[in-house]
Amino acid sequence: MTDLFEASGIHPPDAPLADRLRPRTLEEVVGQDHLLGAGGPIRRMVEAGRLGSMILWGPPGTGKTTIARLLAQAAGYQFQQISAVFSGVADLKKAFEAARMRRAAGQSTLLFVDEIHRFNRAQQDGFLPFVEEGIVTLVGATTENPSFELNGALLSRSQVYVLKRLDDAALDQLLIRAEAQEGGTLPLTPEARQALAALADGDGRYLLTMAEVLFDLTSTEPLDVQALAGILQKRAPAYDKSREEHYNLISALHKSVRGSDPDAALYWLARMLNGGEDPLYLARRIVRMAVEDIGEADPLSLLVANAAKDTYDFLGSPEGEL
Repeated sequence: MTDLFEASGIHPPDAPLADRLRPRTLEEVVGQDHLLGAGGPIRRMVEAGRLGSMILWGPPGTGKTTIARLLAQAAGYQFQQISAVFSGVADLKKAFEAARMRRAAGQSTLLFVDEIHRFNRAQQDGFLPFVEEGIVTLVGATTENPSFELNGALLSRSQVYVLKRLDDAALDQLLIRAEAQEGGTLPLTPEARQALAALADGDGRYLLTMAEVLFDLTSTEPLDVQALAGILQKRAPAYDKSREEHYNLISALHKSVRGSDPDAALYWLARMLNGGEDPLYLARRIVRMAVEDIGEADPLSLLVANAAKDTYDFLGSPEGEL
């Protein structure tokens, strides 16, 4: 049930900064111009006034929920949201029945399913007849690769749109809006402001959460990078050893080596190690890179990579990591 604040589009004064700055139109969404800008596929749907079912795939804090809500608003659909984390079969039945009643009254329904990949295969199959009949327009949000986590039948009835991590320009735009909202500038040096954006790692919600902490400071002197790190501490890197982020990072490491970019390669290597990846797995992948990506350009690379793998395999941690 929506309250008066939600119905009016006005957030209560004690709401988090990220909620108070939530875009009210699709034009205010930052960082996703490839989908929402002129000629973008989602923009064309809105201009045609007819939405198709879609899966929004992207990392946290890139605007998946906001885009779904604004799509319903722009196209004149009734927005209904459920979460795969908290919802079961009974909740789905209620949602579909409500959508069926709206359709009989001439009202279309956009059903937004957050974390849709958490529904099992049988539950995902339950969406199919209602999507096919047009009772709901399904918009699912996921941080996992839909090809791995969603049924082929459901994917065949939906368009998959990839949301990008917010770049520096988009993050800076969010900080400018936050400063306008709070009526003051962030107490940061230019270098610390860049460090703040780097710490967010493309996550707009996290950036605004950190900014809200900084606005509450009483310090009048701008914080440098070291002082900023002392206040915000260190963010746990987004990484898992068996799911989407695992494959993203090992792919980035491969591409960095293939592109002869040692700084980037060291960054991705350190990020995986810091995230808890098995060093022996990385050593094996580096041997593979020495064969496939370097090859005869530097024959010694294979000897060095094999020696590193054998050394770690023999000594283990922590000696083998030195």
